[in-house]
Amino acid sequence: MERRAFLGALAASAALPAAAGARQGLPTGPLSERPGRVFVLNSRDATISVLDSVTGAERARVPTLREPHHLVYTPDRREIIVGDSAGNEFQFLDPDTAAVTRRLRISNPYHLLFSPDRTMLTVASLRRDQIDIYSAGNFELRHRLSVPDMPSHIAWSPDSRVTYVTLQGNNRVAAVEAATGRLLWTQPTGKTPAGIVFSARHGLIVANMGEDNVTIQSPEDGRILRAVRTAAGAHNIFPSPDGLFLYVTNRVAGTITALEAETLAAVRSFRAPGAPDCLDFSPDGRQAWFTQRVANRVGVLDLETGALIANLPVGRSPHGILFHALA
Repeated sequence: MERRAFLGALAASAALPAAAGARQGLPTGPLSERPGRVFVLNSRDATISVLDSVTGAERARVPTLREPHHLVYTPDRREIIVGDSAGNEFQFLDPDTAAVTRRLRISNPYHLLFSPDRTMLTVASLRRDQIDIYSAGNFELRHRLSVPDMPSHIAWSPDSRVTYVTLQGNNRVAAVEAATGRLLWTQPTGKTPAGIVFSARHGLIVANMGEDNVTIQSPEDGRILRAVRTAAGAHNIFPSPDGLFLYVTNRVAGTITALEAETLAAVRSFRAPGAPDCLDFSPDGRQAWFTQRVANRVGVLDLETGALIANLPVGRSPHGILFHALA
């Protein structure tokens, strides 16, 4: 899909009405049963909205430098790392208080993901066409690869041996040996690939933002094994906490598709207006909190009933989101 047509479709999806039963603005009743803070990265505002998971109210708005996109817990879960890609910085937050604990200069951190063994961190630098692998403890740069074009999202093999990165600008996936930094292979995928996850049963699963599908590819050599239709603008993939489903956000269609993890059959489609992008789950797995990229809101989806139960205002172009449950 050409960029102009893609952006036009996104704008159209934002104008569609919300699902029946959705409550605009702050909801009148409790949302999550578990108290927590929901961190939302507002990319165009250079801020982080901190939402109350019970009321949906914004409790704080934390400034960043220039353009935050994605965030992760540190391996010990004592801090949240926010990647400020245009600001070339990691910003560390206390997840309980939302206070900024420290900052670290990092080259163009667009997407970031720790290895399963928690010893390494991959950073995809979308603007600088590089893949960086850091030591997780001291954030020392171990390997840097120059790769065309637009490294986007990251996955790891379960044994932490290989990190996989989608290359959004040339419709490929790259596999990198983490210990040596050696490029093992690059292989074609669908158009404008973004989200990628590793499935022990199926292999690599890649969401193709310029298409209406996800591709399943061999982790050994990147061969495309098959494709599964979701909806237009398939952007990112999120395994459910119980491991039974994979949820795919479809930015152009304004939907979220549930794939059965065992078979990859599309079993349900949820209405999710405003170009759904990233999502996270409530601790009980019953809700999906998702960013509405062009609507400047966060939607709360009841996964049992399918109802959009809240539509919460945040900053401009909300992207990454993380639900942190309080003790």
